Amino acid sequence: MPDTKSQLCCSFCAKPADQVNKLIAGPGTYICDGCVRLCNDILDQEGADPQETDLSVWEKQSDEELLDTLPRMAFVSAQLDGRVQSLVNLLRTRGVAWARIGEAMGITRQSAWERFAGEK
Repeated sequence: MPDTKSQLCCSFCAKPADQVNKLIAGPGTYICDGCVRLCNDILDQEGADPQETDLSVWEKQSDEELLDTLPRMAFVSAQLDGRVQSLVNLLRTRGVAWARIGEAMGITRQSAWERFAGEK
C-alpha cells in the first residue's frame, strides 16, 4: 500500500509531501513550508504587485520544469475534486437540495446533479 504522505501535494507549488519539510493541511487544501515562507516574504514586501509574483514564477521556469510540475498539479486538482465530492456527499446526506448545491457552486441544479450524483 502506498504511503499516504507521498500521495499528498502542496496545493500551491504542487510539490509532493516527501519533497518538503512540512505539509500543513487546511480545509480541502495543503500548503508546504516553502510556500508559507514565500507568502511571508511577499507579505513583508510593502506595495508588492500580486500580478507580478503570480505568473513570473512560471515564466522563469524551463519547459522541462513546467512539464515536471504538470502531473503534480493534476494530482492536486484531483485531490481537490475528491474533497468537493465529499462535501457534496455530506450535504446530500443532510438533505440539502441539488438546487442549493448548484447555486453555491455557480452552476445549475441539473449540472450539480450530473456532476456529483453518480459518485458516492
